[in-house]
Amino acid sequence: MTANNLIAELASSSAAERVHEHLERAWSAPQYTPEQQQHYKERIREQLQRHNAVLVAHYYTDPLIQALAEETGGCVADSLEMARFGKEHKADTLVVAGVRFMGETAKILTPHKRVLMPTLEATCSLDLGCPADEFAAFCDQHPEHTVVVYANTSAAVKARADWVVTSSIALDVVDYLDRRGEKILWAPDKHLGHYIQKQTGAKDMVLWDGACIVHEEFKARGLEDLKALYPEAAVLVHPESPQPVVDLADVTGSTSQLIRAAQTLPNQEFIVATDQGILYKMQQLCPDKTFYVAPTAGSGASCRSCASCPWMAMNVLENLADVFERTDNEIQVAPELGRQAMIPLQRMLDFRK
Repeated sequence: MTANNLIAELASSSAAERVHEHLERAWSAPQYTPEQQQHYKERIREQLQRHNAVLVAHYYTDPLIQALAEETGGCVADSLEMARFGKEHKADTLVVAGVRFMGETAKILTPHKRVLMPTLEATCSLDLGCPADEFAAFCDQHPEHTVVVYANTSAAVKARADWVVTSSIALDVVDYLDRRGEKILWAPDKHLGHYIQKQTGAKDMVLWDGACIVHEEFKARGLEDLKALYPEAAVLVHPESPQPVVDLADVTGSTSQLIRAAQTLPNQEFIVATDQGILYKMQQLCPDKTFYVAPTAGSGASCRSCASCPWMAMNVLENLADVFERTDNEIQVAPELGRQAMIPLQRMLDFRK
């Protein structure tokens, strides 16, 4: 075993332990009565107005949270658009319903604003599986490679990178770098990395060994069985899914790209292989179409997620209603770290123009 492979294996092993530890602490969303829902929603609206705050929510959060963000003048979007919306909004405080790296990204883009989250325990297996110190050691083993990291990473990992990308722009950035003859180090999602390498034909691409616990649970056999039941359904797949699942897709893309596909494709039925929270927006925009969640059953599946991120589920009406009363839920990013992380983020923003 080479030194590089040993570092990758050790990092993968310790990362898996961290993910398992956090999964033990994740919990299921409570069920509210209509009266409880109304109580919490009214309280949240009042608090947002009183504190000149805006609620931004990710597509994977509970539909109740997404609807409330829209009703109160906030937004529902992917992680980058959430941060961009928060930067441009006049609110003094951003309330981020999502997972921790999303709050950090918002803080990096708007260091002068207060950024609160319903809970800082809401994390991400990709973030957990790519600790900054182990990642830095991995990068040091490949000093000739341009470091490209996915948005699903900590501020410290972003600060170590040359580029930060979202799934909607990753193909274009890697293709651009490859055409320039640059060697690429990609982190943290290996499935997305393999997909990008296959699509771009990047010749020299080193991959960190990480995965999303939601998308890794989708299985090709289960998807084939569901497709047999609904042969006219188009299959929409997020590229964080394993390659055999991606191979069955009619459209592979980011959350925003999958939503657009649902709107523009002529199909009336869709099988969706990503977090089922996205169905709220798809059904809202396409009320005359039918959507099915891709199965997470079959050989090798453990249903650790069942197409629903356990950490996204930690954003609930109750802790959202208490967001201004607690002292343990504000996102802090050290100024120098934020400035360093902003450099690769700004490269991405400039690239998109």
